[in-house]
Formats: sequence, structure tokens, C-alpha cells
Amino acid sequence: MAFHFPYEVKALSFVWPIVFLGGGPLGFGSWLGDFKNEIGFRLRPTLMEFQVVMRRVRGDPLSLVGAMIVLFFMMVGLLAPLLAPPSHGVDPYICPYDGPMIGELKIYPPPSPPSPEHPFGTLQGFDIYYGCIWGTRTAFRVGIPVIFIALALGLLIGCTAGYGRGLVDELLMRLADIFFAFPGILLAIVLVVALPSEWQINLGPIRFAVTLSQLDKLVLALALVGWPSYARVIRSEMLRVKQEDYVEAAKAIGCSGFRVLVQHILPNSMYPILTMAFLNFGKTVLFAATLSFLGFGPEIGYADWATIISHSRNWIVTAPQDPFRFSFTWITPSMFTFALILGWSLLGDALRDILDPTLRRI
Repeated sequence: MAFHFPYEVKALSFVWPIVFLGGGPLGFGSWLGDFKNEIGFRLRPTLMEFQVVMRRVRGDPLSLVGAMIVLFFMMVGLLAPLLAPPSHGVDPYICPYDGPMIGELKIYPPPSPPSPEHPFGTLQGFDIYYGCIWGTRTAFRVGIPVIFIALALGLLIGCTAGYGRGLVDELLMRLADIFFAFPGILLAIVLVVALPSEWQINLGPIRFAVTLSQLDKLVLALALVGWPSYARVIRSEMLRVKQEDYVEAAKAIGCSGFRVLVQHILPNSMYPILTMAFLNFGKTVLFAATLSFLGFGPEIGYADWATIISHSRNWIVTAPQDPFRFSFTWITPSMFTFALILGWSLLGDALRDILDPTLRRI
């Protein structure tokens, strides 16, 4: 909305109070009222949809429980430096070690039970409480990049196959079939082992090295395993949307293929794949926990729930007279893992209703 000055305004002290209070020839108050009405008119459909979504969420107590659990873990991750302050100058994702040492060599002692100094106890000298708190950040550090990379790869390959068709479609879908032919956990293990820890990239005068930690290799392996599912979904949606009347109308009025793809086909094909990405977050965290438990995750002492569980497996069952003496080493990180996955699963239905407009009115 353009703002016009129909009269010349002199720099007089008595003019500006009149202007900003809404009086005088400038009519700023009426302009502001028109602006508010325009904003309200444009936002009214969105607000109505939001009200429908909130009614659906309030009608499903399990979705509220899931939202509260996920929000709790987000707050724990954000407040991790306050809940478990890291040592100065040390990687915050390395649990503090409180055990005997010979020089620089750590002598891993047996687990110690919970105490005021270590509320969840220690595992081989490492604080379990610190590992569980900072392990929340690790879970999001794994889940979010895996979903983002897999979604980006799937979107690129699926769009190319769905819109290009022909030989390109056949080659890309056969590539996806190759990935589907292997069990996901087995393929992820192979990729974690095969990926190098350091890549040397030589571009003539420009040379640089990329160093991958064990957690980085885990993220890349899970992303490479996960992209074919997204590619399949986006391809099928694009094939469906391409047959819609509004797409044919856009082509008929002379829109270029790129414009039809970006403005009409792609926006109307994104809802299922975005819903799938949200629902896959919990599955990704569980998948990463499985690999870490099998020994393909970070090293001992890293703040990761599955790594703590993996290194506590020797203490799951001990002497017959007290078989669960060291159960605190694996119960607490297991509950953290279970709670996050459960919360995200319960929240999945609500997120699906928010992202997929075809389900909002059902």
C-alpha cells in the first residue's frame, strides 16, 4: 500500500503530534486502520486453518503428551551448558572422567552407583548424568542432519526422475532399487566402515582436507541409506500432480517448464515428503542408536545415549546374588532414548495434520 502526502508538511512543532495521533490532513490513523484490515483479511484463512489444527490437537491427548515430551528434550538440549557445565577448553561432548590414571592413560574402573557428585552414577569413570544431558544434543545432531541430507538428496533425485521421465527416470529408480535391495542396517554398517576419516580434495591451486569423525560418518551413512524412500515418494507425487488441470492450464498459457515445476508441481508435491521427514526423526534416532550399540558409533566417553548403553553391556547382568547391581548404567540412557522416540511418535499424527491439508478436514 503506497503512502502519499497530499499536502506539503512544514517542519512545525505542532504538526507532528497531530500526524502521529491520527488527525490532520495526513490521516495516519485511518491509514493504519486500513493496513490492519488488509493484514487481517489476508491472514484470516491461515488463522482459520490454524484453529482447525489446534482443535484436532486438543482432541488428541496423546499428541499433547508427545509435544510436551519433545519440548522437554528440546529444553534439555538448549540448557545443557547450565544443567551439566562442561570443562573449560575441552570438547563439551566428552564426558568428564573421574577415575584413576597412569600418566595420560585412563584406567577404566568398575561402575560406581549414583551419588550427590554423580546423580546417575559413573560408567568406567565417565559421568552418566553428563552423558545423558549432552546426549540429548547428540540425538538432535544426528537426527536433524540425517533428515536434511536424505530429504535433499531424495528431493533432487525424485524431482529429476519424476519430471524428466524416460531414460533418466529408469536409471535413477534402478539406483534406488539397488539401495532397497540391501537391508538398511547392513548397508549402513558397510558405509560407516567404508567411508574414510579424511578426504583430500585437490582442485589445482586449491587444496584442502575434510576430516570426518565417527559421528560424521554415522550421519552420512544413515543419510545415504534413507534417501531412496524420499525419492520414491516425491516421484510418485509429481507424476500425480502433473496430471492436474491447473498444471495443464499453466502449460497452455505459455509457462516455461521450469516455472511449472517450481510454482505448480513442486509446492503441491511436498506435503507427503515433509510429513514423512517429520515422522522419520524418531526412526532415525533409533537407527543411529542401533549402530552405536553395535560399536559403530562414537568412542567411549562421548555424550551419546547408545554409546553409554553399548559400553554398559558387560554390566547388564552380574553375579547371581545381585544380578542387577549395575543396572543404573543402562536403564537411565535407555529411558532417555525410549522417551524421545515415544514423544516424537506420538507427535507424528499432529504434525501430519499440520503439514497435509488433505487430512485437516477429515
